[in-house]
Amino acid sequence: MTDHSGTAPLLAMRGIAKSFPGVRALKGVELTVHAGEVVALLGENGAGKSTLMNVLAGVHPDYEGVIERDGVPAAIHSPRDAQRHGIGMIHQELNLVPELSVAENVFLGRELRTARGTVDKKAQEARARELLAGLGLAVPPRRPVKHCRLAEQQLIEVAKALNLDVRLLVMDEPTSALADAEVRRLFTVIRDLTARGVGVVYISHRLEELEEIADSVTVLRDGAYVGSRRMAETTRAELVRLMVGRPLGELFPRRAGQHQGGEVRLAAEGLTYVAQDGGPSLYDVDLSVRAGEIVGLAGLMGAGRSEVLQALFGHYGTRAHGRITVDGRPYRPRSPGHAIRRGLALVAEDRKGQSLVTANTVRFNGSLAALARYRTPWRTVHRRRERAAVAGQIEALKVKTPGMETAVQHLSGGNQQKVVLAKCLLTKPSVLLMDEPTRGIDVGAKAEIHRLMDELAAQGTAILAVSSELPELIGMCDRVLVLCEGRLTGEFHRDPAHGPQAGQEAILTAAMARETVTTHHLRGTRS
Repeated sequence: MTDHSGTAPLLAMRGIAKSFPGVRALKGVELTVHAGEVVALLGENGAGKSTLMNVLAGVHPDYEGVIERDGVPAAIHSPRDAQRHGIGMIHQELNLVPELSVAENVFLGRELRTARGTVDKKAQEARARELLAGLGLAVPPRRPVKHCRLAEQQLIEVAKALNLDVRLLVMDEPTSALADAEVRRLFTVIRDLTARGVGVVYISHRLEELEEIADSVTVLRDGAYVGSRRMAETTRAELVRLMVGRPLGELFPRRAGQHQGGEVRLAAEGLTYVAQDGGPSLYDVDLSVRAGEIVGLAGLMGAGRSEVLQALFGHYGTRAHGRITVDGRPYRPRSPGHAIRRGLALVAEDRKGQSLVTANTVRFNGSLAALARYRTPWRTVHRRRERAAVAGQIEALKVKTPGMETAVQHLSGGNQQKVVLAKCLLTKPSVLLMDEPTRGIDVGAKAEIHRLMDELAAQGTAILAVSSELPELIGMCDRVLVLCEGRLTGEFHRDPAHGPQAGQEAILTAAMARETVTTHHLRGTRS
């Protein structure tokens, strides 16, 4: 590790404070980054991490405090000011233009020009292809971003930032939609950058990532600076205590042997879907989920994990086919509305794009999928029953919100995810499909959602969950099914009677296999 004593830091933020109407978001926050250093910025949702980085990136022009670059005060009041100081940022909320191509997004605002002054699309596409290849992403540069999956869009954001000549790179949840192999490639890129003297501020809720990539960690809580530590000299338990102000307890509450084997809630044989746009397809996927069972879906980006859930939920209509049953009755998914009526609910991967109307209220979003339950004989909504039902879910899920009529966009990521869960649970599903249920939320909210999953399973709900975090799958699932290129290549059981133990390495082997791998027993993970 580089010794930074006696050298001016690449970046110093001192006494940074920022207020919004009625909210003091930052209260005298400190942050120091040296050249070639990866500083992890840690804190629960709502702690002020993104606000602090938006101050640094010039998104919030009005703030208190001082920002120094190489020991010299820097006036940063716009994104252009930040770029002039060599500061680039990968935002948590993807900052892409859906209608433009991948290459056009990578060069947006910094287009390459020909000698005639026109946009040099050929050169842009070649450079974009090179940047994406370095991240392990083989997406055609001319493809519109709106036709790319969320994980692909996340890597496009990374490529966009790498296209800048940065001295300091802020990465806000850069891996939240990435599987392990894509994370490995991103870490290689980060190490190449720091070897060239670039400083990195890395925000993530995945503590195992921070232990691997970060040199030091700065912790915020409730908008205030709590402290800094060298990563090698601290523990997960201490970091959690600094973040939440208390010991967290068990992150994965599920125990081996907990599932006793209820009746099959959902079964699919030969589930097939052939994508028309070159995206992931599914080929003869067989799966089943019993009452009280949590089954995980693992695989690399593009393996077809999300497509399984979307096919079962009716997103593809008759283009997806196979022999499917729900609670023993034949089921042919036609639409999401049909799926809800048959007892299925989906927690979508992109909560803001697919699950929430963020400008609308907690009440509106919470009851949206279950409005038919609160309909009067005159086909209006029975407001008192609707409000009572949503209020019950807010209390049960411990949603932190000023009120039921608060717009969802003003809630933290973890509380937005709880509103998505409330919306699903009000439909009274027998089968709950969960796509990245803890994506982009802090460790405290993650533990609460894990406990909720465990409670729902105990009540007889069948859960089929996709996650890019293998520790989460191993810690929470009774079985894990592994997909590679749309085909089922492995099945891992928690019950030791099903065979020898297997850990993350064996699951990754199955995720990269093109033929079926033998069934293994899950080796439990504890935090």
